[in-house]
Amino acid sequence: MKIDHVGMFAIVGRPNVGKSTLLNALTGEKIAIVSDKPQTTRSRIMGIVNRDGGQYVFVDTPGFHKARTRLGDYMVELVEETVTDTDAVILVVEPKPAGIPEKILIDNIRTSGLPCILVINKIDTVTPADLLPVIADYQERLDWRAVIPVSARKNDGLEILMQELTALLAPGEALFPEDMRSDQPERVLAAEIIREKLLWRLEREIPHGTAVFIEKYEHDDAGILHISATIFIERKSHKAIVIGKGGEKLREIGTLAREELEKKYDCKVFLELWVKVKEGWRDNLYQMRSFGYEN
Repeated sequence: MKIDHVGMFAIVGRPNVGKSTLLNALTGEKIAIVSDKPQTTRSRIMGIVNRDGGQYVFVDTPGFHKARTRLGDYMVELVEETVTDTDAVILVVEPKPAGIPEKILIDNIRTSGLPCILVINKIDTVTPADLLPVIADYQERLDWRAVIPVSARKNDGLEILMQELTALLAPGEALFPEDMRSDQPERVLAAEIIREKLLWRLEREIPHGTAVFIEKYEHDDAGILHISATIFIERKSHKAIVIGKGGEKLREIGTLAREELEKKYDCKVFLELWVKVKEGWRDNLYQMRSFGYEN
């Protein structure tokens, strides 16, 4: 396929509105991890779609929130920087009136002067009558390129969104190879898949203090992928919770991660997980950078 039109689109919004679910739905594969925990996405993640001569580069960002740690500051800065680095913005919101995070993001978008599409996600959770006042509320706040209600989880409304994005593509050559679907290295994807399983299986207050570092990632002569990863936590009291009685919780997390990794990479995976305490790492710039959280 010859690529002759390209566009980069920032996906922004508050935590838990479904930005990563939207990215995965648009690309047709799992690029970003998802969970019901706030601030699941911590880094800027690109997903790439090629179709009909166009290359669409979607940039998923952390949820815009009030930062309470240096990691939080880093995540908020990523959102603000991403808006200025792309050709257009996709603001993802839930079907409810704008709150403080949305108002701040709208002000930033207005200042940038970039075209913006408003995506009202999770429409499968409300009635059409509930949706009308939400649309009216947002239409008063910005001159949107389009307002599109969708359900990313059910792939509803996504083709309408893609049509609007096609109109925003500009003439140009491909920014990424045609067989590339994400900018995330395999080691990073492996760490994120492990962290996703932590988010799924741990209580709400614990996952925010976890980070996963890949110590070993290599294939042996038999084609088996060997991964050794360390799960870092902030509090000693959380270590026993992550490991579980007799190591049951850690084994469960490891099994879920291994099964997904085997499916994703179509090979047998041998996964080792370790748990270590690194107190206050979310406020330590050196530790943040060692875990990959840096601009």
